[in-house]
Amino acid sequence: MSAVQIVAELKASASQSIRSVLLRHGIPEPVLGVKIEYLKKIQKRIKTDYQLALDLYDTGIYDAMYLAGLIADDRRMTSTDLQKWARAATCTALCNYTVAWVAAESQHGWQLALKWINSRKERIAVAGWATIGSLAGIRNDADLDLVTLKKLIERVQQEIHAAPNDVRYAMNGFVIAAGTYVESLTEFAIQTARETGVVSVVMGDTACKVPFAPDAIEKIQAKGRIGKKRRTAKC
Repeated sequence: MSAVQIVAELKASASQSIRSVLLRHGIPEPVLGVKIEYLKKIQKRIKTDYQLALDLYDTGIYDAMYLAGLIADDRRMTSTDLQKWARAATCTALCNYTVAWVAAESQHGWQLALKWINSRKERIAVAGWATIGSLAGIRNDADLDLVTLKKLIERVQQEIHAAPNDVRYAMNGFVIAAGTYVESLTEFAIQTARETGVVSVVMGDTACKVPFAPDAIEKIQAKGRIGKKRRTAKC
């Protein structure tokens, strides 16, 4: 199928109520309002398609861009592709999820993420922190640079309260991911996050709340799921 055909299918399945929710959560036009469940049905049908994913992302339509991340052939994604996606993201959500998921599943995620977190562009920095968090969730600890991850947790403590709004959210998410998925860093992440204190993030016209990192990690700990990796970064 072509991107034109997929977009036509998305338009036919769009919902005004879903569109309204997305707009309220800061997703900019153009956005159609397609349920994630429907996007996943298309993903199941297509599986992966490198070129189609690139074409869908190029449409600039939020729903199509999200779907692009689901069907991307991550191993074929080049560093140039990923940097283009990060720059072209129309909203923070795409950087925090779509770009980060695909980058983490690619061969370039770690190197790009370490570069992105230093960006002065808020969305690029968000993509960086979210990518590192995703990597913590899917890579075996033996394949992670645990020394650098610990230093990044320390960096979050030093910088998070002065960071841009959406970067604060992504940093907080990274600490939760590191503490949840890397058992050797769990107690350090909890202790450091407690010293950091409550992270304030403006969530717009939504009921969404910023999780308090120590509580979020300890909740997973109580379930006995610390260190249990995800099969894929995508969801």
